[in-house]
Amino acid sequence: MTNATVQAYRASLLHFHADPAFTPDAHHWHEDGLLVVADGKVRAAGDYATLRATLPPGTAVHDHRGKLITPGFIDTHIHYPQTDMIGSPAPGLLPWLDTYTFPTERRFEDPAHAERVAEFFLDELLRCGTTTALVYCTVHPQSVDAFFTASEKRGLRMAAGKVLMDRHCPDFLRDCAESGGRDSEALIQRWHKRGRALYALTPRFAPTSTEAQLVVAGELARKYPDIYIQSHVAENEDECRWALELFPSARSYLDVYDKYGLLRPRAVYGHCIWLDERDRARMAETQAAVAVCPTSNLFLGSGLFDFERADQAGMLLSLATDVGGGTSFSMLQTMNEAYKVARLKGSYLPALRMFYLATLGAARSLRLEGTIGGFAAGAEADFIVLDPQATPLLARRTAHCDSLEELLFALALLGDDRAIAATYAAGREVHRRA
Repeated sequence: MTNATVQAYRASLLHFHADPAFTPDAHHWHEDGLLVVADGKVRAAGDYATLRATLPPGTAVHDHRGKLITPGFIDTHIHYPQTDMIGSPAPGLLPWLDTYTFPTERRFEDPAHAERVAEFFLDELLRCGTTTALVYCTVHPQSVDAFFTASEKRGLRMAAGKVLMDRHCPDFLRDCAESGGRDSEALIQRWHKRGRALYALTPRFAPTSTEAQLVVAGELARKYPDIYIQSHVAENEDECRWALELFPSARSYLDVYDKYGLLRPRAVYGHCIWLDERDRARMAETQAAVAVCPTSNLFLGSGLFDFERADQAGMLLSLATDVGGGTSFSMLQTMNEAYKVARLKGSYLPALRMFYLATLGAARSLRLEGTIGGFAAGAEADFIVLDPQATPLLARRTAHCDSLEELLFALALLGDDRAIAATYAAGREVHRRA
């Protein structure tokens, strides 16, 4: 291998091999580290003193000493069409949908508008250090095409899907069981595993799908077992009551999805606040994953996720921004809110756990461990360079950090997009802070 295909990055390195909540020493930390990348993949990660001798003569070593390199962040629940309505006021989830979400999503029938929003959305993710996301589009197939076209141009590992919604929504956003299934299957065949694209079957949430549409979704899930499934469940109490009125034979809101075969590996459900013990056990049993969305849950007053009970049940967890209910694209800001939500529920989230949930934990939820979320040899080289001196306050605080935990905690509680010095996707720089 020649030095033309190898790039090396010197900085402090952090990545994980296990969940810090359950495994001591679950992380790899190299204070003076070297990340070696070749042909878009990780070749090696470790101590600089050990690895420098393995580099081909003349290899460029990018010097980021004083900064921290981690795997790129993975956001497991986000709505790209809601970019333009982020920070919109409403007294709760359901009126927020009617007043802002549905009218905003109507505009995505125009492919040119979808393209403009997708371009901005992806640039914003990269600016915040997010290299992979599980993304909701709209009911319009052209919104999916616009998203994946923009993602493919940047060489990103992204998953997304067309929303399925055939009732309890405006006529201008309504599909039907037949058309929704037909459009979804065409998109699966067009985009799933094309380059770095992955498809996600996307019923918006049970109350906006008829039983007929959920039957079709279950059939597609069985036909294409390696696609993703994403939806919302148990976000707030009004929604839970509504779901049970609409599906009276279901034991719980989660049970609605289970009856149609939509709980399985690669299924990711946003929120999961108001689950009971049987629901949590069923999530763990089916290996369906939770996207914890603390920022939007606080913004919409939906409730507080219970990390302790989720861990007791053995549920797969990750963190998500849930833009536009969430008020920031930054996973660091999302960690900030997650920490506070955990404290309000009487538990404690160490910074190491939060960084795990935003990297390897999310990759495990997506069944992509070994592909993204870590620095194992052969993994795709998606990584970020974090700057502990990005702001005067952050620089002042991190100058007095006595441990890795303190440093990460400062980044999580005081950091935002400004702390992302650079973002790389498949070994290529896709963002550099001005």
